[in-house]
Amino acid sequence: MSGTPAERVGELRRLIAAANRAYYVDDAPTVDDSVYDDWMRELEALEAEHPELAASDSPTRTVGAAVGQAVAVGDSATAAVAPGQRFPTVRHRQPMLSLANARGPQELEAWHRRLVARLSDEGLAGRPLRFVVEPKIDGLAVTLTYEDGVFTQGATRGDGAVGEDVTANLRTIAGIPSALAGAAGARPPALVEVRGEVYLPLAAFADLNERRARAGERTFVNPRNSAAGSLRQLDVAEVARRPLAIWCYGFGAVVGLVLGRHWDALGWLREAGFPVSPEVTLHEDLAGAAAACAAWEERRAAVDFDIDGAVVKVDDFAARERLGSVGRAPRWAIAYKFAPTTATTLLKDIPVNVGRTGAVVPYAVLDPVSVGGATVTFATLHNQDDVARKGLLIGDTVIVQRAGDVIPQVVGPLTEARTGDETPFVMPTACPACSTDLVQPPDEVQYRCPNRSCPAQLVGGIEHFASRGALDIEGLGEKRVQLFYDLGLVRTFADIYRLAGRRDEVLAIERFGERSVDNLLAAIEASKERPWERVLYGLGIRHVGEVTAQAIAAVVPTLDDLLAADAERLAEAEGVGPVVAESVREFLGSEANIALLEDLRAAGLRTVSDAPAAPREGGPLAGLSVVITGALDAYTRDEAKRAVVAAGGKAVGSVSRNTAMLVAGADPGSKLAKAESLGVPVVDGDAFTEILAGRRPVPGAAEGQEDGAAPADD
Repeated sequence: MSGTPAERVGELRRLIAAANRAYYVDDAPTVDDSVYDDWMRELEALEAEHPELAASDSPTRTVGAAVGQAVAVGDSATAAVAPGQRFPTVRHRQPMLSLANARGPQELEAWHRRLVARLSDEGLAGRPLRFVVEPKIDGLAVTLTYEDGVFTQGATRGDGAVGEDVTANLRTIAGIPSALAGAAGARPPALVEVRGEVYLPLAAFADLNERRARAGERTFVNPRNSAAGSLRQLDVAEVARRPLAIWCYGFGAVVGLVLGRHWDALGWLREAGFPVSPEVTLHEDLAGAAAACAAWEERRAAVDFDIDGAVVKVDDFAARERLGSVGRAPRWAIAYKFAPTTATTLLKDIPVNVGRTGAVVPYAVLDPVSVGGATVTFATLHNQDDVARKGLLIGDTVIVQRAGDVIPQVVGPLTEARTGDETPFVMPTACPACSTDLVQPPDEVQYRCPNRSCPAQLVGGIEHFASRGALDIEGLGEKRVQLFYDLGLVRTFADIYRLAGRRDEVLAIERFGERSVDNLLAAIEASKERPWERVLYGLGIRHVGEVTAQAIAAVVPTLDDLLAADAERLAEAEGVGPVVAESVREFLGSEANIALLEDLRAAGLRTVSDAPAAPREGGPLAGLSVVITGALDAYTRDEAKRAVVAAGGKAVGSVSRNTAMLVAGADPGSKLAKAESLGVPVVDGDAFTEILAGRRPVPGAAEGQEDGAAPADD
């Protein structure tokens, strides 16, 4: 780790973006897989520890790398390719998600507790859970589309939403059937997307590298990069000469196939002719799954393919549907990561940082050391209890680990290496930024600076407000925020929007030219268009991250709604419990904060959500799917969708047999014709208003899920 957390986050994002481009787009990987994983997991941990540094386009929230302009799934594989782009792009019908990690048995158990709690919240308390454990193959994720039983298209994962069409290359892999076999082939579903991992067996990898070395060609770093490079060759004949293999592990979108369990899905895949690992196992409880993970870790070197962990999945598809996903990962699956990498180095010092919420956090300054392929200079220590529990002294030789390849942690000291010159860490009694006496709330281990006017907190809060995940004000980074604060130009969020009136003062600052100042003022003006949920996130309310801000915005879609909401109303937001709700109410209990919100409204920031409001229980459209099409006199499109959701319904974008009602305005387009052909009831804007008011019944409803609904992919 180098520099401040913000600098390290920026550095990691640049490194990962360059590696993604090299690996996914240029087919010229520049770093070893383990180094890449180190970077990614360090970034995840830093963003978790410093929510103000999170960003919606961070590599931690996306999968792979963007590959260009997408064409619809099913379009011709000969679609035009942009200059510099290797293959046509494909938009996946269903996103190809990533996986959260568990670093050892305790985190696996914590994941299980979250599953149980989530199911209880969904009214499924006591529902038994079985688990499937699979090897986490280190290869290249692909999706294989079969229409009426015939392989029609194959694509890479890409960024999870858009991948590359590599159909011709995938046809060269012997394990991929050109048509479904067995009973599946006799009665093929209309559509099935099979998800799998393309890999190069270790023996084949060694042979390939040996041949490339003899030919004077660049050798591959590892089997994963070799598989990726092979699959993205433009010469199909060359791909065919490389002994690629595949394990298949699940589905994306399906139509005409109904399965209730993952174990049954794997059986269907085998019967249809797909390679499925024979070592996948089914377990009646978590204990069995945990034992299987441990067994995989012990024998990871004995198999003929690279694995970097095991994957544990909930078997029941119905439970998966209720568990859902968060961020870029499903809740119902987790990757059990294998043993961490460790190193020893000197603990030179233990300073403290003051965060934007007032938390005073110690951290380790280390002699630079390579851990898991990355140079480490700083490591987290969490709090003073963590230092005491580990028995650390300044000057100790310490063990540093990247547990599960995440942010570096100090495990403990090598006491036998002590010389007697070591000194204990003493938590400061006063804030290093403002000299205010620190306090330790009775229910917390963390010491905090209680001074809301503390310069470190104010500067950190303004940095957070301007960060990419919040108001995204380009040009207002850490150094400029500190400079403007020191000069008295920006002391609150609202002051940012007063800079336009102080342009001459900004121009007078050394190294501020007209172009840079005008660019900054333009970025500030553009930030007024950020969605309401990002304004909420930017406020820096304790416990309110990006996802929570989105959930809150769904139940309080305007600033006035927020000001009027009590804790009970706020707690209706998904994932928002009493603690978070009270934190929001505490923020709103400050007259200074209310004045700040009004200042932001007066400055022109958006204080009304574009997203549909959160559904309330009951309502005239409870449980029904409604499609809006055409122009309505009394509603904008977004207002109509919010009204549907507020009435308990679901505003969907396409008409199906399960659509309860189509609301048609002027120029309704093809959706009206489809609704009429399916017998879906159609109403106009006036009838829609009557239905919302409960003065008119819904003229008919088709409940349930759309055909082919399937759980999210791994």
